[in-house]
Amino acid sequence: MGGKQSRLSGKELEEVQANQRRRSTLRPDDQGLSSAAERIRRHATVHFGFSTLSLAMRSLDEPPVELWELRELQKLNLSMNCLCSLPPTLGALDNLVILNLWGNNLSSLPPEIGLLKKLRVLFACRNRLSEVPEELGSCTCLEVLSLANNQISSLPNSLASMQNLTKLNLSHNRIAIIPTCVYNMKRLVFLHLACNRLETIADQIQDLMYLLNRLGKLACHPLDKGLHIVHNPLLKPIQEVLQGGLSALYNYLKPS
Repeated sequence: MGGKQSRLSGKELEEVQANQRRRSTLRPDDQGLSSAAERIRRHATVHFGFSTLSLAMRSLDEPPVELWELRELQKLNLSMNCLCSLPPTLGALDNLVILNLWGNNLSSLPPEIGLLKKLRVLFACRNRLSEVPEELGSCTCLEVLSLANNQISSLPNSLASMQNLTKLNLSHNRIAIIPTCVYNMKRLVFLHLACNRLETIADQIQDLMYLLNRLGKLACHPLDKGLHIVHNPLLKPIQEVLQGGLSALYNYLKPS
């Protein structure tokens, strides 16, 4: 007599049949793509409850095309590669909460990044970005945005909709005027504008006063909350005023 055979429940049998039908309708190239996606999926882990995949430091000049099938991903690390661009299919990963693009050669971000509605943290520092797509303003859940060490001179007004943003790092760019959208970021407690091209921060005095009130202080240590504006060619206010701290800056900005 043979050994005892396991029996599938009706629901399990239906699922098996459905999977078989799906496989039978796949074209050969789709089947290859799906199996490659499964190989990448095996490298994903669950970290602090998040589906996480790290492809950092892999010398990638483009992401593997199968990556965009992993819609369950919540944390994706593509840092320290050689990426020059990202495809529109980035928008398919609409469960992403954290996206790390640090240390690549990206000259732009695709407009489809605006489809990542759940994104809370975006690191795009140390790239070659000269502008930021307006569509990024659709990522209204963003809490941390780092665009440091790029070639950015301005930000689109659409970023004013980022009402949950608490930390914005724009250091080491080419910014000559504080972007207007920044004044509308009501929860901002960390604004890093050091090492830019700011010559004055007194153009929009009333808005600046409100901003300073939220930021709380002029910060010096890189990790401190507050406004970071050191290493700019400031003419107004003069450096001596800034050295006096936030109270000295308030007094400088008050109407005489």
